[in-house]
Amino acid sequence: MKMDKMLKQVQKVQAQMTLAQEALAGETVEGTSGGGMVAVRANGHGDVISITISKDVVDPNDVEMLEDLVLSAVKESIRKSRELAESRLGSFTGGMNIPGLF
Repeated sequence: MKMDKMLKQVQKVQAQMTLAQEALAGETVEGTSGGGMVAVRANGHGDVISITISKDVVDPNDVEMLEDLVLSAVKESIRKSRELAESRLGSFTGGMNIPGLF
């Protein structure tokens, strides 16, 4: 009987975790650089969903600066996405770092 209860509890937690992971797809975070001149939005799964670049930062003579700003904003949005996922799913993992989960 004890094993049945434990299995039901595991299934319940698994279902809750699945719902939490699905909800992350609808949540967004934003990474910026250049004082907000470049903004990158990502969902809770770490997928980049939009990039906004101010016209003021576009200089054909300095493409490297724009590339750096975009890369920085992408990295920040992905970092924030991982933090969001960890905050939402951390209660299920008890702080364990499970590869591929976040």
